[in-house]
Amino acid sequence: MPEGDTVWRTAQRLHAALAGRPATLVDIRWGEVDEAPLRGAVVDEVVPRGKHLLHRLDSGWTLHTHLRMEGSWRVEAAGSDAAARALRRPDLRAAIGNDDWTTLGLRLGELDVVRRTDEHLLVGHLGPDVLGADWDPADAARRILGSSAGTSIAAALLDQRVLAGVGTFWASEALFVQRLHPWREASALSPEEADALVARVHELMLRGREHAIQSSTGILRNDARSWVHARSGRPCRRCGETVRVAPLGRLGPDRVFFSCPQCQGGLAPTDDGRPQAPLGARRRARP
Repeated sequence: MPEGDTVWRTAQRLHAALAGRPATLVDIRWGEVDEAPLRGAVVDEVVPRGKHLLHRLDSGWTLHTHLRMEGSWRVEAAGSDAAARALRRPDLRAAIGNDDWTTLGLRLGELDVVRRTDEHLLVGHLGPDVLGADWDPADAARRILGSSAGTSIAAALLDQRVLAGVGTFWASEALFVQRLHPWREASALSPEEADALVARVHELMLRGREHAIQSSTGILRNDARSWVHARSGRPCRRCGETVRVAPLGRLGPDRVFFSCPQCQGGLAPTDDGRPQAPLGARRRARP
């Protein structure tokens, strides 16, 4: 799923193409959603909120979208062959354009058209946005420490009500850098540990939003972008121990998480310690 840094860059591209111009093209293909409030209105701004995107128009309405796992927004020159082809795609969910640019929402996971005064109904539950103007590290740390009993640190980081914009890539990488066990209970962190973790997440994502490719190591080469994420079965870049993957489990989202047992204080509760092949490695056929 695209994380906050990817959504931030997407918002920047959409804002540059649409802001200050009337929407001469509005095509919403999402159930019974009414596109009429958007037609002909001037796009005031396109802004991110965690993993959500908000197109705000001077008509007093907002187009809200969420990319979920496979969604994306593309920007093409108005009238170009690429724009025409995209407008014919069966997975097109929304198109907003002007005389110069056509923006195309493909395979979107959520779409709503609401009054701007009702945006809180869609994004008001979110915690402080790691890359937003409302970023409040003290509030984020308090929310982590206030997680319900049994909630792991990893699950707390992925809870958008705690920090908006964090996904498994940045959560895995931040916990590795801080040498924290992902399955440790979030409420058991010391205030100093929570503050340091929040600061690390913010630092990594600030750096990450400057590149189209996610990298926590600072290296953009395909085989060197992460410390532990998607590196199960491979040696840890810090200690040489094997990086492992395990489900988050109880009170966590239905996702897997990557960590180094040596650097981060042990195996996951559900990890039996058996060898793990590197992701993508083919299993040997049985004789």
